[in-house]
Amino acid sequence: MIRSLRSSKKALLGLGILALFALVALLGPVLAPDPSAPVGVPLEPPSAEHWFGTTGQGQDVLAQTIAGTRTSLLLGLGVGLVVVAIGALVGTAAGYFGGLADDLLSLLVNVFLIVPGLPLMVVMAAYLPPGALTTALVLVVTGWGWSARVFRAQTLALRNTDFVAAAIVGGESPLRIIALEILPNMTSLVVSAFIGATVYAIGAHVGLEFLGLGDLSHVSWGSNLYWARNDAALITGSWWTFVPTGACVGLVGLALALVNNAIDEIGDPRLRADPRYHRATGGRWGGATPVLRRADA
Repeated sequence: MIRSLRSSKKALLGLGILALFALVALLGPVLAPDPSAPVGVPLEPPSAEHWFGTTGQGQDVLAQTIAGTRTSLLLGLGVGLVVVAIGALVGTAAGYFGGLADDLLSLLVNVFLIVPGLPLMVVMAAYLPPGALTTALVLVVTGWGWSARVFRAQTLALRNTDFVAAAIVGGESPLRIIALEILPNMTSLVVSAFIGATVYAIGAHVGLEFLGLGDLSHVSWGSNLYWARNDAALITGSWWTFVPTGACVGLVGLALALVNNAIDEIGDPRLRADPRYHRATGGRWGGATPVLRRADA
């Protein structure tokens, strides 16, 4: 997979964008030591002194965007990791053991899937004390069910394979079979689930704080949009207070989508454009429909 990603232009572009944001997040305390400090006239447009302008409180927009990168990326990656870990644990256990264990775990997953995620997210964020851990808890509780269902389905497909049967006959424990036989054969699925969960976490985190349901005392991309809305940025035409943050969210989502798409192409080569089909169709992309050779036909 690593060799294939290194040869994929989509993956390289996505990973390059992510590496840039990771560097900004790591250097955040150096580049923006005090993003909340007033440094100029409120709602000042971009200038040589303040490249991204100032907020309604006179804070530097560039400093707040840099500081928000660290907070939002850490929370998104952390939630994505926990969501995939819980989903993989529950889904593989249900698919491997089957029977009563599968029924009970599937019932638990279905309960979380049936409950509307957005209202549950808003209610939990509104009644729990604000903070990064609270936001992470809300996102994990409302997001792990989808990955668990996908892992269960894939485990059911792998449970009856020859290598799993050989491991059972060899006396390996269920935990070892799941960890060393089943999960390694779902590497692309695990990575795709992690990327999807990270995108969900970043978007939901920004959305909750935009609604004022997060910890607004810390600078993040969501809090930047919240204060821009409170300062009536759209009405006053102060586009510089929200465009940089929105562009960052969009770029991170684009980068993760590119990497996820590249991983999907590695797992299913039919998704890659076939050059023979490309020539036969006059330049239209047709990666999902492979060309049949005469013998195949």
